[in-house]
Order: sequence, then structure tokens, then C-alpha cells
Amino acid sequence: MYELTINNEVVQFNFGMGFLREMNRRVSVPVEGMQGIKQNIGLRYSVARLLDDDVEALVEVLDAANLGCEPRVTRKTLDEYVDDADTDIDEVFEKVLGFLKTANATRKVTNSVLEAVEKEMKKTEKA
Repeated sequence: MYELTINNEVVQFNFGMGFLREMNRRVSVPVEGMQGIKQNIGLRYSVARLLDDDVEALVEVLDAANLGCEPRVTRKTLDEYVDDADTDIDEVFEKVLGFLKTANATRKVTNSVLEAVEKEMKKTEKA
């Protein structure tokens, strides 16, 4: 379990297989050469959005990771947490990416996306 303090309350987040399935089912793409077959890529897409500092993606990821946890936070609570001037949003992004980089279910996908982004950045620097 991973934790953040929201409104002076410790809130738990689980970045396990349930989270992975929930995130993946949200975005799918057709598999080239296989008519009618789609691949779920929601986690990859969400990690890329987090790397782009997409605050809406941050709330979506936190909401999905809190499913089945106690206490269950609402989307409204997460929105208010992000909107709060006292919330260090950069730190929250770092923590969530850290959670994703270390959880068994999400580590490989997250690191794969990070490596791809890093590779593209190096290409851009050389150009």
C-alpha cells in the first residue's frame, strides 16, 4: 500500500493488479493486422499523461488506485486536494510516479514508458 496525506488524513492507494486492469481497460487501440482485436493500453497512456504534468490524469490515477481502499476518497476530495494552494502538486506527481515505478504490477510498463520518453528526448537534443 502507498499513502498520501489528504485533508490531514492518511489515504491509502493500491497500485496492484486491480489498478492495472482498471487503468488498462480505459484506453484500447486496434492491434495491427488482427481485425477486431484490441489491446488495452490505459496505463501506458496515463503514465505518458503524468509525464506531461496532466493534472486530470493525476486525479484519475489516484482515484483508480484508491478503489477498494479505506478510507475511500471521492473525486471531489481529490479535485479539492489538487486545487488547494498548499498542495505541492509537483511533489504529488513525483510520489505517484514513484509509486508506479516501484509497484510490481506497474513497474515494467512505467519504466518502459520512461525509457521511451528519454530516448525521444535524446533524439530531439541531437537534432
